[in-house]
Amino acid sequence: QMQLEESGGGMVQPGGSLRLSCAASGRTAGRLTMGWFRQAPGLEREFVATMRLSSRHTYYADDVKGRFTISRDNAKNTVYLQMASLKPEDTAVYYCAAGLGLITSSLGTGAAYDYWGQGTQVTVSS
Repeated sequence: QMQLEESGGGMVQPGGSLRLSCAASGRTAGRLTMGWFRQAPGLEREFVATMRLSSRHTYYADDVKGRFTISRDNAKNTVYLQMASLKPEDTAVYYCAAGLGLITSSLGTGAAYDYWGQGTQVTVSS
């Protein structure tokens, strides 16, 4: 059983930066993909970024390309989401997710992921 725990959320002014962390624990098997989703009140959960851990291939939603970067620290078994040039519309609860054996066409689909963290709030406001 795999467990995920997000941290690093908070309030930041527009144009600022913030780094989220997702610490993974527990035993895993198969091809592991880890990513980030977000959900604002009244809106559906949406894909943000994801990474194939073995190859470190990354994929980003169009709205965050060039501003967000997903990375991994193998020694700490942690995935990060570095967010820059933050906008008010980035405000949401950010969730870390992990999936085993995901195909490329499912990487942006939340239902395809097997494990989820509890979420961390990101608020972009002056």
